[in-house]
Amino acid sequence: MTDEPMPELARIADPREVTPGLRAELVDCWIAVTNSGGAAGFPFPPVREDVVAPAVDALVARLHPHGGRLVLARTGGALAGWVALHRDPHRLVGHWGTVHHLQTRPGLRGRGIGSALMRELRRAAREELGLEQLHLAARGGEGLEEFYARLGWREVGRWPGALRLAPEDTRDEVLMLLAPL
Repeated sequence: MTDEPMPELARIADPREVTPGLRAELVDCWIAVTNSGGAAGFPFPPVREDVVAPAVDALVARLHPHGGRLVLARTGGALAGWVALHRDPHRLVGHWGTVHHLQTRPGLRGRGIGSALMRELRRAAREELGLEQLHLAARGGEGLEEFYARLGWREVGRWPGALRLAPEDTRDEVLMLLAPL
């Protein structure tokens, strides 16, 4: 990590807060992350806007003051990264949320942006949604378990060989938990 200033962080809970400009930034970031090899939801690069934009629209549609958050990081006014949180409204599982698509622009990695996003998401989950725990699934073989462990997450299981990236590249899906918040 460098001595650069930390990013400006923002939380979004309402789809109407996602302007066309922000939507374009989210799509562009997701394309850049995926096409650089990032494990952010599209396992088979390259991807284009026509593939990523509908996924962004679906993610934005799930935002809700009681059930979803989008946390943004900006540096110099530009989107540096983002992460999403979804909470199922069913009372059986409504005490926990699922983290989706943590990503930092490739040229900005190693500056603490991903860690800052995850810490802010944890605060939003606890303070705004009253959640008790967070879950996520990560692609094995990327070093992600170590990244999340540094932030207090622990591995609670794996789906062995669940992710087939290529005929000779099958990975575990790593299940992780953060509790208490």
